[in-house]
Order: sequence, then C-alpha cells, then structure tokens
Amino acid sequence: MADPIVFSTDPSFRQPEALRLSFHRGAKGSGVTRLERLILHPTLKEQLLSRFKKRLGCGGAIKEGALEFQGDHRDLIEAELVKQGYKVKRVGGP
Repeated sequence: MADPIVFSTDPSFRQPEALRLSFHRGAKGSGVTRLERLILHPTLKEQLLSRFKKRLGCGGAIKEGALEFQGDHRDLIEAELVKQGYKVKRVGGP
C-alpha cells in the first residue's frame, strides 16, 4: 500500500472538498475536538496546532494525522479556518 500524500508541490494537487470538524466526549473529561483531512506538511501541522493551542488556551496533539484539542472549540476553530479560506464541515454530535 502506498503512503498517503502529505505534501505536494504539484499545482494540480488540491485540498479535499472540506475539512471534517467533530467533537467526541469520552467517559470522563470535557471531550476532544478533532480536525481531520487537513493536508499539510507535518511541520506546518505542528505550527498550526501550536497557534490554536495558544489561542484556545487548551492542550492538544496530532494523532493519526488529525489535530485534536482538549474541550469543545468547534465554533472558534471553524471561524478561523473559514477566514483562512478552508471549507469546513461539522460531522457528528450536536
């Protein structure tokens, strides 16, 4: 199986139709906001994660290529990404 494309300099390569933004609540805690389908170089993902963590005042990590933030921050994350030109689709949950 071929590795998934992480970064491409090909001008015909484009982002997926929409990023997926979801919220999952576990057995304990305040839950996790998860941002999937973001195609960026791993160092750029780290930088984006760091900026969001500082802005939101929360913890977070990159797991399986998706950005995860502690707590429910869907509104702010969606607003910031739309401002940057991304299409965002909320999936699952209220």
